Amino acid sequence: MDFSEYLVDIEDDLWKAQFEHPFVRELAAGTLDESAFRTWLEQDYRYLLDYARTFAILGTKANGESTMGRCFEVATRVVGEEMDLHRSFAAEYGLSPEELAGARKTPTCEAYTNFLLRTARERPFPVGVAAVYPCGQGYLDVAAEMAARADGEHRYTPFIEKYTSDAFRESVAWMREVVDHCAETHPSLRAEMESAFRRSAELEYAFWEMSYTEERWPHEEDDADRSKRTAGEVC
Repeated sequence: MDFSEYLVDIEDDLWKAQFEHPFVRELAAGTLDESAFRTWLEQDYRYLLDYARTFAILGTKANGESTMGRCFEVATRVVGEEMDLHRSFAAEYGLSPEELAGARKTPTCEAYTNFLLRTARERPFPVGVAAVYPCGQGYLDVAAEMAARADGEHRYTPFIEKYTSDAFRESVAWMREVVDHCAETHPSLRAEMESAFRRSAELEYAFWEMSYTEERWPHEEDDADRSKRTAGEVC
């Protein structure tokens, strides 16, 4: 089994939990509340800025010219194509580019992007690659699950199509190749790669939860927000 497959396999419960999250199930059905999707748009836009920065940092650490170039290419494509897609999504929901850029990161988004950037800066290249891998593989697998569940087209179909496209599949395949190569050439870092992968996978799940609950910083919540957040808590 390739190391990239091993990483997903050992987190099978967490991976499947993403498939069953209400954000994922309702988006697949086209019934997801618009405000939850707006929250995802705002936060993922902010996330992508740091995701691109993470790949730029990884590019400076890559040994091979091809890998270095591809890391910078990913960073450029995220800032261009993927963020353009988010801006087009946002326009349909009444969000301007300025509002997207001005959105404040939630605690979950802040935690995730800080983890990626810190790992890319402070840890060896293989560990940084393992940290970004759950985002690519996770979105491909979640979107494929959504596509299988979707019954016809609806307003969220472009989301599903984006993350199941041939271009996105190719990008994730490249990420798998890099993860496998790093694990093969740096066996002493496998445990740390596994740990970084697990943390990002946990944060991927938390990102769906953050979007669905429309997370805010506690001091910014009003009574309605607080009631919604605590509705499922058990005393």
